[in-house]
Amino acid sequence: MLIKLLLIGSGGFIGAVTRYTVSQWINKRTATPFPFATLFVNILGSFLLGLLSGLNLTNGWILFCGTGILGSFTTFSTFKLESVQLHFKQQWKTFILYTVISYGAGILLAFCGCLIGNWLIG
Repeated sequence: MLIKLLLIGSGGFIGAVTRYTVSQWINKRTATPFPFATLFVNILGSFLLGLLSGLNLTNGWILFCGTGILGSFTTFSTFKLESVQLHFKQQWKTFILYTVISYGAGILLAFCGCLIGNWLIG
């Protein structure tokens, strides 16, 4: 049990720091109300989690990479908060575009990741 917690915790540290770094980098380069940073980390994380699932890794790797790194790299709560803020600001086009791309691309890229992972292991 302690080993599992250490795998998740150390992976979580890596994922959270990576998300913060990537988000800061993207936010400095975009001057728009569209939440590109959150969209990017969430759809990238969806693809990578699909890839991990398709690779059929051991439980330890899934805990470290999937639950730990990707669990803290992606951010469902920030996505929801930004969506609600867009709704309250009545930025309807941005709200709809953000929601549709987040869900649609996330599911599509997770599926593609699974297919690629399965293909890689033959």
